[in-house]
Amino acid sequence: MYTVNKVDYIKISSFMLLYFVVWTMSFSLYAIWLGQHAELSSAEIGAVFAVNGAFAVVLKPFYGYITDKLGMKKHLLYFVAIMSALLMPFFVYVYHPLLISAFPVGIIVGATYLSLAWYAGIAVSESYCDRFGRLKGFEFGRIRMWGSCGAAVTASFAGVLFNISPVINFTISSIVSLIMLAVLVSIKIPEADNTENAVVPAKKINMADVRQLVKEGKFWRFCFYVAGIVWFMHIAEQQFPRYFVSFFHGSKAGTSWYGYLSTVQAIVEFISMLTVPWVVNKLGARKTLIVAGLLIGSRLLISGFATSPLMIAFIKPFYGLENALLLIAVFKYIAAHFDKKVNSTMYLIGYQCFIYVGTIFVSAPVGYMYDHIGFGNAYFIMGAIIITFSLISIFILSGDDKKIEQPQPSANHSLS
Repeated sequence: MYTVNKVDYIKISSFMLLYFVVWTMSFSLYAIWLGQHAELSSAEIGAVFAVNGAFAVVLKPFYGYITDKLGMKKHLLYFVAIMSALLMPFFVYVYHPLLISAFPVGIIVGATYLSLAWYAGIAVSESYCDRFGRLKGFEFGRIRMWGSCGAAVTASFAGVLFNISPVINFTISSIVSLIMLAVLVSIKIPEADNTENAVVPAKKINMADVRQLVKEGKFWRFCFYVAGIVWFMHIAEQQFPRYFVSFFHGSKAGTSWYGYLSTVQAIVEFISMLTVPWVVNKLGARKTLIVAGLLIGSRLLISGFATSPLMIAFIKPFYGLENALLLIAVFKYIAAHFDKKVNSTMYLIGYQCFIYVGTIFVSAPVGYMYDHIGFGNAYFIMGAIIITFSLISIFILSGDDKKIEQPQPSANHSLS
């Protein structure tokens, strides 16, 4: 791995690790919290996720545009870290009471906060790390894998703490967010990094660039892939913790075991993030996206047939491999096929934002399926849809599949 400054690599990786500690400590158990503590039904939880998705769809394009406008500046990441630090007081003193006493208001207030701190925040963080890595000369996967490491360590005890009290999880998340903010402040960005270079254009993005982006056929062909594959992948994950817990006689035992399962999944993702960049570079981004779709669909199909917690526990960790394949291939596909001045905007609109378009329209119907035909049958249907779209995407996704060059440091830097 090419590294201009190993201190830069350690700091940006530490930021990603801490962000996923926060995410896993609280958000990985969000669906369980909504069901057990806010006492919402599957349909109500689906409605919560749908409204969350609607707010994310509105906010993510702005976050992407601002990220491209700022280049390598970290102002937006500072804001995300500060919002994340407010997690405990928000969930305990605002969100929970509102969901119980004024459900519609609670949904709207919660969606606003969650979009600012998490839904759009994680997308901005990953996009910035991808740009940072390409500028400095190391693979995004080698940064993102530390997020998986943070998730693996945290998941091993997050469920146990949650059974004692979710407030403990929320408090730890707020404290870690403050540490994350301090790490961000310590990362120094030279002025040369924000001028014309391999990942930052001299002339920053404007609205005409965004309008041109959404007019391009290759933009909508990519969105087709996201709609048929990533929509259902993410929607299946939203309430998967409740599916897993349903295999146990006691919800507390299921919650604890889900934490252990999440640890295994995060370890798989960590190893995959380390090794998948080599695979994507050899195979090509387009082919990797298609392979990822087929794997996702197959996993959901098999999940629909699960009859025991052991069977579902064996299948679930493959999500770590799928997520690594998707993320790394998506960033490389965007870098290869779209102008660098709109890279973050493309990621947040064409990938992240468009995911939540699906959340708006599909979460509630899928929640209805969970209640009326069961989790297993719903997963079987979603898996079949994903495999169908993956096969069609062979003819839809644009561009050749030539081998991808390893990232190199920009001319402003020398190798350490």
